[in-house]
Amino acid sequence: MTGFKYQTEKFADIRILRYRVPGFENLSLKQKIFAYYLAEAALHGRDILWHQNYKHNIKVRNILENIFKTYSGDRQTDCFKKFTVYLKRIWFSNGLHHHYSTDKILPEFDFGCFEDLFDKSDKKVFNDESGNTEELKDFFKNIIFNPETDKKRVNLAQGEDLVKTSAVNFYENVGQEEVEEFYNSMPQEGDEPLSYGLNSKLVKKDRKITEEVYKVGGLYGKYISRIVENLKKALPYSENETQKQSLEKLIEYYETGDLRKFDEYNILWVSDTESEIDVINGFIEVYGDPLGRKATYESTVSMIDKEATKRAKAISENAEWFEKHSPTDVIYKKKEIQGVSAKAVDVIMEAGDCSPSTPIGINLPNADWIRTKYGSKSVTISNIIDAYDRVSKSSGAIEEFAYDEEEVKLSKEWGTLGSNLHVDMHEIIGHGSGKMAYGVGDTADTLKSYASTIEEARADLVALYFAMDQKLIDLGLMPNFNPGIAEYNSYIRSGLMTQLVRIEEGKDLEESHMRNRQLIAKWAYNLGRRMKVIEKVKKDGKTYFKINDYQQLRKIFGIQLREIQRIKSEGDYKQAEMLVEKYSVKVDIELHKEVLERWRKLDIPPYSGFINPQLELIENQGKITSIKIHYPEDFANQMLHYSNNYS
Repeated sequence: MTGFKYQTEKFADIRILRYRVPGFENLSLKQKIFAYYLAEAALHGRDILWHQNYKHNIKVRNILENIFKTYSGDRQTDCFKKFTVYLKRIWFSNGLHHHYSTDKILPEFDFGCFEDLFDKSDKKVFNDESGNTEELKDFFKNIIFNPETDKKRVNLAQGEDLVKTSAVNFYENVGQEEVEEFYNSMPQEGDEPLSYGLNSKLVKKDRKITEEVYKVGGLYGKYISRIVENLKKALPYSENETQKQSLEKLIEYYETGDLRKFDEYNILWVSDTESEIDVINGFIEVYGDPLGRKATYESTVSMIDKEATKRAKAISENAEWFEKHSPTDVIYKKKEIQGVSAKAVDVIMEAGDCSPSTPIGINLPNADWIRTKYGSKSVTISNIIDAYDRVSKSSGAIEEFAYDEEEVKLSKEWGTLGSNLHVDMHEIIGHGSGKMAYGVGDTADTLKSYASTIEEARADLVALYFAMDQKLIDLGLMPNFNPGIAEYNSYIRSGLMTQLVRIEEGKDLEESHMRNRQLIAKWAYNLGRRMKVIEKVKKDGKTYFKINDYQQLRKIFGIQLREIQRIKSEGDYKQAEMLVEKYSVKVDIELHKEVLERWRKLDIPPYSGFINPQLELIENQGKITSIKIHYPEDFANQMLHYSNNYS
């Protein structure tokens, strides 16, 4: 596709990108129809995430979108332009809170501007139940303009009630202690514990605490019914019997809300390693819950990238070798690796918590007992990584933060391969490795708010430890150690410096992946300080981190991995708390200020997200004859299209 436009616009701290789906045209009609209905199912869950993120999100979005569509005043004013940027930021974050920091996004226009926009727009949708627009204005004045109202979607601050101080819509009229007591009282069934709370909202009414379960006929029932409707339409086009059975079990889970059905679905999904078209759909990741228990809705529809899959397959086929040679304690190693499969894919559609901001790799299911007994399935998302790579090559960021020309050269020549191998190993042998000590429960119960940071650190450390291993050369995955060296440089550079551009000056690190990276980098720097394994240096008035001994750094990563695996396996909350609070949370104030100043000169938004392709169903006399793929270029138009058609 010559001349494909990867970046379409940038605003605030965001740039909007597009991704191609190479080879979609070569799929059979049956496969295209299958992908189409899976994509429709994905999009019908979009508003579930919006409502999970904050109870007022959809109401606010509807009003803001109506202003955007019907405002009759001058659209060239500073007021309307700032309003447009604010709305785009809300769209990007799936709600009023920043997608990464989880702080409430405050508008750069005042309430007087909002009133003018409000008064010169269509009044039909403005009327609340009483028909009083003044009350609605007061509501907006409090929800949008008051910085103290629901100011944090996910609060992880030590010593605070994380439930009462988080605006996320998983809990109502309950506090952290009540939530923990409620779930601690749940019975567990031997070696196959249920992920209690994964698909529900916990509410207290008339002094009684109950769960409102996400299911057909339950909470989010109308949305879930549309998801189910499209999953049923997809069923006849399944590529094999295992895939069909897994979708049938997913439908059964959505219809009942039964978490055991979700486990059964995951076991079937893991066992399907042959399908070219694959789907993830459900309440999956728990990063949005301050207690790490309740999951947000997400979906991806993908097709296999056959060439890149060869790399992932080589790692998965040698998973037992990596487990055996891991520096972790033998008592926390799996004796044998069951069903670890891996592939590279090109996404066709993303929705919910995967869009507009998207992962670059996924490893599921999350239940440790299923991983141990049945294995896991890892995917690296090739076309997303490719899009990032294409827009970042000439950004100037590497030249600005790399210590010298040799580091720049290594990054440009070997950085992409090193990064791809890291993602593969993180997902396949990182999340797929290790086991829990006997009798230790789910990490949401044992490690609580630190669980996600510890798990991401564990997976990253596996990837980092083996990034400099001869085994990767023996497998033909890299020709020499240069990709590993480039990845070490990149990881330390990011963990100690460049990721700081994503947070405001004076703020702590909140997001689990950012905490994980700083935990590893800062801890490694401290462990190797006496030997100057990583050296903090000043050159031309700028700060750099220079790695002096890559093999010694690898040994340090091994020491870290051994301890992080022990913490997870034993459920050692005290040590998790110590490490995270010591290394992950606080930011070097002076260094942060310097990094922000250097980054501003590059004019690169720190966050990126994507416009999805659009699939068009073509019919002739009631028969589907074709599925066409289009690549929209306008972010606002896609957001309005989703609100009009999937809300």
